[in-house]
Amino acid sequence: MFLVGIFQWWYGTGFYKHVRQVYVGLLKTVDFFSIGLLLKTLFNPFRQISAGVVQGGLPEQFRAFLDRSFSRMFGAFLRTILIAVGLVCLLVRLLWSVLIIAAWLLLPLAPLIGIIFWQMGVAS
Repeated sequence: MFLVGIFQWWYGTGFYKHVRQVYVGLLKTVDFFSIGLLLKTLFNPFRQISAGVVQGGLPEQFRAFLDRSFSRMFGAFLRTILIAVGLVCLLVRLLWSVLIIAAWLLLPLAPLIGIIFWQMGVAS
């Protein structure tokens, strides 16, 4: 009965809690990189506080336009790099999570596999 209880927990409550932890970890990774927010603000000016309307002649307005354009392109460049890094980290975390869940499912079978390999003479 003891072994039945262990397997019921391992493939029932324990597995559910483990999958829940993996899911929360993936959500934390998504939240850390804020990929959705970076996509929404991709072409917003980068740290430009004074990006409002400029009063003055044509040279001042043109300079302000160039400043805002440069700030937007620089921001888009940095946000694109951060989105790419975030997606790579998310993909690595997802692959790691799949491996961890597969290991959780297969770990109780390890003694049985070991006995089979031992009987076959593989581990000698």
